[in-house]
Amino acid sequence: MRRVRTILAVAITCAGWPATAHAVETVKFSASLTPEHLDRGTTIGFGLGIGATTGLPSPLTSVDVSYPEHLGIALSGIGIRTCQPRALEVFGPLSCPADSRMGFGRATALVPFGPEVVREQASIGVVRGPTREGHLTLLFYAVGEDPVSTQLILPGTLDEARPPYGGEIIVGVPLVPTLPEAPNASLVSLKSTIGPLHLTYFEEVNHRVVPYRPAGILLPQRCPRGGFPFAARLGFEDGSDVAAHTTVPCPRAAIKRRRHP
Repeated sequence: MRRVRTILAVAITCAGWPATAHAVETVKFSASLTPEHLDRGTTIGFGLGIGATTGLPSPLTSVDVSYPEHLGIALSGIGIRTCQPRALEVFGPLSCPADSRMGFGRATALVPFGPEVVREQASIGVVRGPTREGHLTLLFYAVGEDPVSTQLILPGTLDEARPPYGGEIIVGVPLVPTLPEAPNASLVSLKSTIGPLHLTYFEEVNHRVVPYRPAGILLPQRCPRGGFPFAARLGFEDGSDVAAHTTVPCPRAAIKRRRHP
């Protein structure tokens, strides 16, 4: 698996700061395809790293990730059952059918407590939610592990996108309050997968329930010229908006065939 990253910095004026005070937010965006074999199933991975040159970055409120054409997540054989948001909120991911799971991830947030800043780690499970207005929905369930126990649901929607992208995952990020009159928690990293990697589903065969791994998101027979393009757009509480792009190169075998027909 090869990963590629792009870094984009944008200058913003923080609300409540003097007009001469500016913070520069840095965003690292990475994407991956595992495995990278054309005409076979794969798992999409993406990662975000958020920072600021002065103080904490503004709290994240939305993430839109666009993925290449011809990657049919809705037809991939993952997320064949649904998990109800209310059950997920009350009972956690164990209340969801195993066949509703679509991926895994991790997140890190910075939580201000007076003069100190605490780093909060969380694991993420991705499950399929009920179809909404004809669109497949995803539920990103984050569970804080250290230093405090927290639970958070990030709702997502699968939608169409303009070429060279085939679709986009639109995720709303709820604000996480901290102390009274203190800034909200700032998400500084988010990594997630969408696909069969580490997933186990179950089906009935001859009156027996047997485990299997779903085929995954099918890569096309030919790699797009220049590789598989990905894009991300991040929205922040202060109203700023940041875009970043990256490309997963064509598999080496595909490049070799193209050079030596």
